[in-house]
Amino acid sequence: MTLELGLDTFGDVTARPGGGLNSHAQVIRDLLDEAVLADQTGVDFIGIGEHHRADFAISAPEIVMAAIAARTNRIRIGTAVTVLSSDDPVRLFQRFATLDAISNGRAELILGRGSFIESFPLFGYELKDYEALFEEKLDLFVQLLRQERVSWKGALRAPLRNAVIYPRPESKALTAWIGVGGSPESVVRAVSHELPMMLAIIGGDPRRFVPYVDLYRRSWVQVGKPALPVGIHSPGHVARTDQEARTAFWPGYKKMRDKIGAERGWPPMQPDEFEREINHGSLYLGSPETVARKIANTVRALGVARFDLKYSAGPVDQKSLMTCIELYGTRVIPLVREMLAETVAAQ
Repeated sequence: MTLELGLDTFGDVTARPGGGLNSHAQVIRDLLDEAVLADQTGVDFIGIGEHHRADFAISAPEIVMAAIAARTNRIRIGTAVTVLSSDDPVRLFQRFATLDAISNGRAELILGRGSFIESFPLFGYELKDYEALFEEKLDLFVQLLRQERVSWKGALRAPLRNAVIYPRPESKALTAWIGVGGSPESVVRAVSHELPMMLAIIGGDPRRFVPYVDLYRRSWVQVGKPALPVGIHSPGHVARTDQEARTAFWPGYKKMRDKIGAERGWPPMQPDEFEREINHGSLYLGSPETVARKIANTVRALGVARFDLKYSAGPVDQKSLMTCIELYGTRVIPLVREMLAETVAAQ
């Protein structure tokens, strides 16, 4: 299977050159330029995250994705992730069928519960229903993906009776992944719904996820079907040298990590932890050669079909983000494919 190499962003609010932060509106406009550059430089996919808080500008990813589709030609466009638990599966299906038409079949989505809970009270959902909402809505959405007429009944949403949802996707079947944070139950859920799995590996040695990939593939064997692809989403940054990457990324990354950490009871991030994640963990940061080597090593270890670099992280400036995208598309992607081809040739 051909390896796909993509980019993800949550629309992190960026730093202005003279100090301070850009507005949400400016971040969204800049994100369109980032996607155009990714398209031009050969990136396979760009994922737009959904959040409902001040430090991220994207709460309606499909609108941003539609604007990207209108300005690009080849790059596939998706979510990273869609917070299905606080959305309505029918409306979600309609939005993506519309996006499928606008993009000429380039739209896809990653379904998940997200790592933040702001959307639950915002849209009137109870946190006590956290698990039940996701499981029920995932069940309905998968039926909508695979059947034209759907009759369905759940406990937390009104039933459907022989319903046909419009518009119909032109490509017949929308591409949907299930986002997994790293629990065996989530891995088995992906197989039970017959969806490809996207692993969010945001810290620690990526090889610790080998058992989850193995479980996913063994579960497919048990149901007697060929396994669907596995992908990875991890943070990182590319600059011309390793030191330039550290200098550009560290201040904004620490601000983001410390803010979220304070909300969750984590201690502030220290430089040694940052270095440990770069050298031995899941932070893909450095020159094109350094980042490509690390991606290739992870792909070999886990045997994945897609790697998405989460290139925005806290208030990094726009110029650094554009440099990162350019180097990722023009240097990192060719290098990764070259390194993996050499591995295959040597076997």
